Amino acid sequence: MSKLIVTAFVTLDGVMQAPGGPGEDVDGGFEYGGWQVPYTDQDFMGIMQTAFEQSADHLLLGRKTYDIFAAYWPRVTDENNSIAVKLNGMPKYVASRTLSGLEWHNSRLLKGDAAESVAELKERLDGVIMTQGSSDLIRTLQRHDLVDEYRLLVNPVIIGTGKRLFAEGAAPVAWKITESRVTGAGVQYCVYERAGKPEYGSFLLDEEGADEGADEG
Repeated sequence: MSKLIVTAFVTLDGVMQAPGGPGEDVDGGFEYGGWQVPYTDQDFMGIMQTAFEQSADHLLLGRKTYDIFAAYWPRVTDENNSIAVKLNGMPKYVASRTLSGLEWHNSRLLKGDAAESVAELKERLDGVIMTQGSSDLIRTLQRHDLVDEYRLLVNPVIIGTGKRLFAEGAAPVAWKITESRVTGAGVQYCVYERAGKPEYGSFLLDEEGADEGADEG
């Protein structure tokens, strides 16, 4: 069985829409595309290089992110670009109800219900399945409790609108932070692993405790 990791670029208020450029995703009239670019320094690229080179065996994408990646990465033929070499060669799985075929090398289409297809994929594959971008797909994974780890790069900027990483309907899960550091440009990199179900408590005294406190007073 494989491990499913969500890697996401997010703003301080949780927006993950169109980090790479103005035309990347304009759903909902989004006008702030490219907010990630000013914070993409050498530290940031080092994190991403390690993520893809050492931590990913398979890439899972939604249709929009696949279209963006497939239009760019096959054109990067520099063998010294380790991220391009990795992405172009590794197995890629695309969840889409509209695509009928895929042209990017080593890409496979997941047909039917996305949650069922990904659950089956996790059972069948070994190693690590990593997502990148793919906000709509991530919401489906969250609703069906299929995410095993988050690797978040939180940028010091607030956008105020747009698609957010966590939305209504995500399955309740507790997480523990296993790694954290800050890039030179101020991006907070955090790794969260599953820690079971959430636990609940209260800061308020129960009725009995409250009554006893009143008597003592």
